[in-house]
Amino acid sequence: MNKRIVQISAEEYVSIDELQEMDKQLIFAARKSSEKAYAPYSNFKVGAAVLLANNEIIEANNQENADFTDGLCAERVALFYAHSKYPDAAVLSIAVSAKNKDGLLRNPAKPCGSCRQVMVETEVRFKQPVRIILDGAENILIFEKAEMLLPFAFKPDSLG
Repeated sequence: MNKRIVQISAEEYVSIDELQEMDKQLIFAARKSSEKAYAPYSNFKVGAAVLLANNEIIEANNQENADFTDGLCAERVALFYAHSKYPDAAVLSIAVSAKNKDGLLRNPAKPCGSCRQVMVETEVRFKQPVRIILDGAENILIFEKAEMLLPFAFKPDSLG
């Protein structure tokens, strides 16, 4: 038997004022986009903002459905839209911000497994890391690559 140790590191900030200007801009775009989310059932509104290599910023939000399984998370909406509009532009960063009826969540919401898989596939597609910025009122987490959130991701070599 072999034992694997997986370590995940993230930068943690207690204030948005500590961030670089572009990271702040992405967070503000994600927060703004969360306002437009269609979340009548959960009232859990998520916004995402994607920075592309061509300097475009794509904003998106979660879209719920009465059949909860048919909704789609903000992260995937943003990435799929970015890839359809600018198929050759690599994704540099994605910021995610979530709020509920009380406002911005104290701690960052973490992407679901499907969103993590799509983020990793984006890294594979463009052969470069995607910075993940998770926004919360009391702290902000930054991961230097999506694979940090899904260390045993399904990748092309998984197809055999």
